[in-house]
Amino acid sequence: MELPTLNFQDSFDFKFKRDKDKFFIYDPVRKTYLLLTPEEWVRQHWIHHYLTVKSYAVSALITEKKIVLNGLTKRIDLLVTEKTQPVILIECKAPGIKLTEKTFEQTARYNSIIGAKEIILTNGLQHIYAYYENGQYQFYKP
Repeated sequence: MELPTLNFQDSFDFKFKRDKDKFFIYDPVRKTYLLLTPEEWVRQHWIHHYLTVKSYAVSALITEKKIVLNGLTKRIDLLVTEKTQPVILIECKAPGIKLTEKTFEQTARYNSIIGAKEIILTNGLQHIYAYYENGQYQFYKP
């Protein structure tokens, strides 16, 4: 399987397995192998970034958490917590998906439920960082 090289300074030690014509990647948060989709490839980079580069505990990371937004059940991609409080909400898109104002607004709507201090919208190649202050999002480069 040909995977795109994503825009991360560090390289990570991923575990893969193959079953017939499908590939799976090990998720250290959920402690299981997941179907390797383009979006999952991006999410696993962020998980490994927070575990190895930022030294967060596995218990500080939450994936696929259900939220209810306007009566609809949605799932967030990745939430980084500190002392169980939401700190960074990360919305992952596949590398081929363009990051637009519409995709950013989706992430901001999810965060209106979660209440994280920061959000990251990413397709693995481009990352948009923002924090919420004085009733609006401020964009920044880390």
